[in-house]
Amino acid sequence: MKKMPLFIFIVCILTSTSPLLLAEALAADNNSIVIEEAKICRGVINRTPLGTGETFPASVGKLYCFTKITNCNNHTEISHIWYFGDRKKAEVTLPIKSSKWRTYSSKRIQTHETGDWHVDIAGPSGKVIHTLRFKIIP
Repeated sequence: MKKMPLFIFIVCILTSTSPLLLAEALAADNNSIVIEEAKICRGVINRTPLGTGETFPASVGKLYCFTKITNCNNHTEISHIWYFGDRKKAEVTLPIKSSKWRTYSSKRIQTHETGDWHVDIAGPSGKVIHTLRFKIIP
């Protein structure tokens, strides 16, 4: 009988802190990140994407994935995952250091890599938030 109050106390503590832990986990998840702008482009100058498009020539050499994040309350990170067809070609993890943040990654494009490409933008849990599709033409 003496152990029952301790058991009730532990249950009360666990049930009262679980919602707080759940709220923190949800806030840190992808739901708190808003992709305000995402572009595939030929370059980034002064935190602005240049030469944006959905189709690029095989001679392009290098492309950039530019991402503008808002509504991020925590210092966190996103990933740009580059795919040629269904084959992963690169994954770049990028820090997000404030509630409004612009960042980018780049990928060298070989002249023989013509066809469909896409970049998945994933949040800190690895869940895809946004996908950008583009094509490399001969």
